Amino acid sequence: MNWYLKVLKQYADFNGRARRKEYWMFALISMIISYGIVGIATALDAPGLAMLSTVYSLGVLIPSIAVGVRRMHDVGKSGWFLLIPFYNLYLAVTDSVPGPNEYGDNPKGIGNEGIDQITGV
Repeated sequence: MNWYLKVLKQYADFNGRARRKEYWMFALISMIISYGIVGIATALDAPGLAMLSTVYSLGVLIPSIAVGVRRMHDVGKSGWFLLIPFYNLYLAVTDSVPGPNEYGDNPKGIGNEGIDQITGV
C-alpha cells in the first residue's frame, strides 16, 4: 500500500525514476480498487455506483502516466516509449539500469556510489 500512496504523492511528477515494484504495485492496487467498486455495484445492483469506477480511473490517470514515464526513465528510455505497444510492457518488466542515468539515481541504490565512496576519501 505504501507504493500506491507514494505514486499518489508524486501525482504529476514526470521526473526521476520508478522501480518495478512501485510501478506494478500501483497497477495492481488500482485494478483491485476499480474492479472492487464494479463488483460491489454489481452485487448491490446499483449502476450509479459503477460510475464511481470510471471517476476513480480518471482520477488516477495522471499518476498512472507519471509512474509509467518514471518507469521508462528507470530503464534508461524516454517517457515517450510508454506509447509504443508491447515494447513498453517489455521495458516495464526489465530491471533498472544500475547506477545513475540521465534521469537520476537508481531508486534501488544499486551502483549509486560517488567518487568519495570509491576512493575512500
